[in-house]
Amino acid sequence: MELRHRALQVLCLADPEQKSAAALDLQAQAATLSIAPLPPEAPTDPSSLPGRPERPPLLRHNELARRSPATAQGRAILIHAIAHIEFNAINLALDAVWRFDGMPRAYYTDWMLVAGEEAKHFRLLRDHLRAQGHDYGDFPAHQGLWTMCEKTQHDVLARMALVPRTMEARGLDATPQIQAKLRQVGTPDALEAVAILDVILHDEVGHVAIGNHWYRWLCERAGHDPETHYGTLVQQYEAPRLKPPFNESARRSAGFTDAELRWLQQV
Repeated sequence: MELRHRALQVLCLADPEQKSAAALDLQAQAATLSIAPLPPEAPTDPSSLPGRPERPPLLRHNELARRSPATAQGRAILIHAIAHIEFNAINLALDAVWRFDGMPRAYYTDWMLVAGEEAKHFRLLRDHLRAQGHDYGDFPAHQGLWTMCEKTQHDVLARMALVPRTMEARGLDATPQIQAKLRQVGTPDALEAVAILDVILHDEVGHVAIGNHWYRWLCERAGHDPETHYGTLVQQYEAPRLKPPFNESARRSAGFTDAELRWLQQV
């Protein structure tokens, strides 16, 4: 078995249970697999990439209703939204594995590690939803993460800049705020969700650090200054402007410099 071909096969799986299980299995085997110098042939039907289930229905971000975590229904909707982000994150990591040529072996195994951990997160959240009488697909969701993935499909440098260290790094900022609201609610299911989010936040620092590492590696290879080039890419690809408050401690642990944190505060 070859890693990049198999990553594309897993990316095309539509069933969330099958995809998450296959991603975990592939991650466990990644160190022993060969890595092709050229990508596998992309699916002839672009709509099959990534594979996704019929549910949840996908809406625009501004069409999704906000619910308070003070109610059981509101907490279920919140956890469902996070589960959807984690499901998308499996796809993002798998896409980074199969799509881009000319990277060191460590790049591919790094992103396969991320795919496996995102699958673990998704399964933790789905099990939590099921324990509350719900399941993934019960509520509408949005597809914002994959949109940036499509925008950067021809440029691995832009992908590293704008998906892990921009879109996914937002989770480092948002998670502690979500946890604070759930702790305030204080019900057993809310506190269980806080514990799951502790696991996710710990792992996501590592995922953003991987994005930062490969972004800087690619900038060095191309002769770009990482700090100034980032702003250029944000404008070129119309990346969303991030708003404070920022989790500066987690961002520093993930490899952001003081200059980069100051830039975030100024935009």
